[in-house]
Amino acid sequence: MRIDIISAVPELLDSPLNHSILKRAQQKDILEVQVHNLREYGLGPHKQIDDYQYGGGAGMVMMVEPLDKCITDLMAERAYDEIIYLCPDGKLLDQPLANKLSLSKNLMMICGHYKGIDERIREHLVTMEISIGEYVLSGGELAAAVLVDSIGRLIPGVLNDGSSALFDTFQDDMVAPPVYTRPEVYKDWTVPPVLLSGHDKKIEDWRYEQSELRTKHKD
Repeated sequence: MRIDIISAVPELLDSPLNHSILKRAQQKDILEVQVHNLREYGLGPHKQIDDYQYGGGAGMVMMVEPLDKCITDLMAERAYDEIIYLCPDGKLLDQPLANKLSLSKNLMMICGHYKGIDERIREHLVTMEISIGEYVLSGGELAAAVLVDSIGRLIPGVLNDGSSALFDTFQDDMVAPPVYTRPEVYKDWTVPPVLLSGHDKKIEDWRYEQSELRTKHKD
């Protein structure tokens, strides 16, 4: 999979994309993530990418021309399954959506800034709008990092144990069961005996029951 991210502040994506699981995925050539600095398409000697909004009001707006030129250049190189704009009023990111996007070949993500992007980009080029929550961030970079992580870990070969993602919270609309590791006893806090029984069926049943309880409690 290839993911192209358009950003006004690409440095914000350095850490989340270049460590841990996402770093290993890129080293294995399973996932390719390219971050594009929108200022390279900026206008004039100062590489301007934002301007005052028509009609007045506080806050700057990311201009249509730099975004259009950047998107057009990327689209000339490959076809994209989705061109995603990260914004507070988009479709709320959940596990089924991450599952769906993980099957894509090429994705483009646009990180907004200031008061957002010129509406004409949303009308004519964006194919999907995604939010990671009903709150406002300073820019879309952190949201893009969350989206890339939620998608990338689902790609076959990214996780050392490919079955691990199948039992994550929210897969099959269930909350994951509790998990334990060594030592067996710590400060008189003990591991449930069923997990030490070696009886696969009993362990599976216990985990399912715990998932049901946690899911009901969450609701």
